[in-house]
Amino acid sequence: MSELSDSTNAHLPKHIAVVMDGNGRWANKRHLPRAAGHKAGVGSTRKIVESCAKKNIEALTIFAFSSENWSRPASEVSSLMLLFISTITAEVKKLNKKNVRVRFIGDRERFSEKLQKSINDSEALTKNNTGLQLNIAANYGGRWDVVNACKRIAAEVKNNNRAIEDIDEKALNSLMSLSGLPAPDLFIRTGGEQRISNFLIWQLAYSELYFVDTLWPDFSDEDFDAALDWYTGRQRRFGKTGQQILADKTPGRSINISVAKSESAAKASLLK
Repeated sequence: MSELSDSTNAHLPKHIAVVMDGNGRWANKRHLPRAAGHKAGVGSTRKIVESCAKKNIEALTIFAFSSENWSRPASEVSSLMLLFISTITAEVKKLNKKNVRVRFIGDRERFSEKLQKSINDSEALTKNNTGLQLNIAANYGGRWDVVNACKRIAAEVKNNNRAIEDIDEKALNSLMSLSGLPAPDLFIRTGGEQRISNFLIWQLAYSELYFVDTLWPDFSDEDFDAALDWYTGRQRRFGKTGQQILADKTPGRSINISVAKSESAAKASLLK
């Protein structure tokens, strides 16, 4: 296992979002059924969850199954549903012992009753845990998330529970799937594609986007640490200038600069 630099440890993201791409291509390269790639990807998921927990990262959100994935071959969708059930059953007790809180986001009504029960049971078992919050996006789409929040806020207005004038970003954000958590600081996508694919389109507005060619089943602890090292080298400005960010990090810096300029001007006037 690789070791992070001191600077990386000091500036780790609070919330990481991951699109775990490349399972099918990993299997195809080995002349295996696509289901074998998804099973292999579980190991990488387990490793990144354990790594986030050890690093005291507040939240990890992973894209397990998008609302668009229903259009894949029926055999692959079926194998994914069975994998969800077996993985939840096998992993949730381990996660609970590690103080991980499990939460699912997305429209779960389309899932079978058996899978819905596994989801509900895992959330109930871990609901009081205070460590890493693991958010699993299943039958989730970013546009669905926004539309769902808009429907809820429209219902509040219709029922006279909210005035139109009170609708702002904060109000809408409070009704999104990840309300109560900070927005992801770092977005990671494996597999070489460079898009967010309808994942957390509201929440990723100011996230740092990290793309890597490594296929998800091959994504290692070293690959994860490389992403974190890359993140610490980014300057997160949120609309400000680079100079403003530096001044914010070193209080009094801008004042000292202006004082120095004033002193230089005074000396210059005395020499005339």
